[in-house]
Amino acid sequence: MGGLPAVYGGEPDELDGEPDNLRDAATSWAWWPVLRFAVGLASLAFAVLGLIGLAWLTWGNFPTESYSPAVQVPPALQAAPPLVRPTGQVAAGSGRPQPDPAWVDRIAGATGIPARALKAYAQASLLLSAEQPACRLGWTTLAGLGRIESEHGTLGGSHLLADGRPAIPIIGPALDGRSGLGAIPATPDSTVLDGDPHWAHAIGPMQFIPSTWYRWASDGDGDGRSDPNDIDDAAYAAARYLCASGADLTTGKGWQRAIHSYNHSDAYTAQVLETANQYARTSGKR
Repeated sequence: MGGLPAVYGGEPDELDGEPDNLRDAATSWAWWPVLRFAVGLASLAFAVLGLIGLAWLTWGNFPTESYSPAVQVPPALQAAPPLVRPTGQVAAGSGRPQPDPAWVDRIAGATGIPARALKAYAQASLLLSAEQPACRLGWTTLAGLGRIESEHGTLGGSHLLADGRPAIPIIGPALDGRSGLGAIPATPDSTVLDGDPHWAHAIGPMQFIPSTWYRWASDGDGDGRSDPNDIDDAAYAAARYLCASGADLTTGKGWQRAIHSYNHSDAYTAQVLETANQYARTSGKR
């Protein structure tokens, strides 16, 4: 019989005629799938731990319970603007808390937010602080939403008029299921708002879907009307919507949950967070 390859060596086994080392090799190969499974499992564990670490680094900047204006100041914690309580004769609808006009001008100059939009965000925050104090919604969160949704009512070359309505109506694309958008067929109520008898559209500076607007329609400026095209009404409705969960928006979980309810997208939530934090940083405690 010819000799075994040098890699095995050794003499034939007298009992079964099989080389000892060849049998050992066969035993080793039998354990190889088990070894590969163990290595794969360990690799998977390290990968999961890595993803958890990445997620922590990515989402670790959500609002905390600190009120200090630091580099990562939580948007929901930005101090509410000073109150100006009307005295003497007041115009209809203005007997509610309003932001100090001097504060509005100062913060608008610091952040670049149009003063008319900033006034609406601040007033909505003040209204909610009175109505739902446990929510603790800051104006910077509303400003973050307004910037992402319509560039504070300036999308498409529009701008906000003195009454809070855009000079050019802000109507989103048809929600017809194309281009990654949801498919929402029109209803008689939605057609009243967007004029499309076939598909619904998001409406106004805060881009409310008609069905959502009809649920949260609010009168933010006290003029007796609820209009999604009016930044005062839309900001107030958005504030009520965000506080609907009953969560404390000074906590990371509560803040994230509220923004997710507005738009079920992690990327959107991160974008609002970044924008709101930027406003908080640039405004400081002014």
